[in-house]
Amino acid sequence: MSAALVALSTPLGAQRRGAWTVGFAGTLGGGWQVEAADVGYARAVRAGPMRVASLTARLGSFVDEGAILGGARGFVFGLTLGGHTGLLPLADLGTETSKSEVGVDLTVEGTAYLGARSPFPQGSPWGALTVLPGLKFGDPDGVQFGLLLGPTLFFGQASDVRPFLGIRFEAPLARREPHP
Repeated sequence: MSAALVALSTPLGAQRRGAWTVGFAGTLGGGWQVEAADVGYARAVRAGPMRVASLTARLGSFVDEGAILGGARGFVFGLTLGGHTGLLPLADLGTETSKSEVGVDLTVEGTAYLGARSPFPQGSPWGALTVLPGLKFGDPDGVQFGLLLGPTLFFGQASDVRPFLGIRFEAPLARREPHP
């Protein structure tokens, strides 16, 4: 029985360097914008400058930022593949046993979107390429909070560049391994 408990309490190989990500993704500006929730998985990799690869599902709606009431229209679904550089630390806060880190990183994402009742000239489906410099705060081996802001290029039947805002929470799957 003890052997079974030990076997069941050890982290799986897939959990070793992975993290769940949850957050908000949205374009900024006037007129019609995308506002969506993100849920995904991030895994540590070593591929050139990229240190983390992520796969994220995005579900939201089109919102008319100029409307006072009833500005939502249709639905949007996106599947995002992203790469993140390593965190460049700016400051360490807290004690040695309970530290938090503030740093910056760069995220590059490619997203495939499907939309219902899309007001965008790109039509449906369309794609996006996003470059997001980000500010991250939190435990280097635990939960982290990220604020990302940068341009996104929509392409499809027409092209458009919009500002993009991402707010992300990352939590490791297994506590014994470092955060990706």
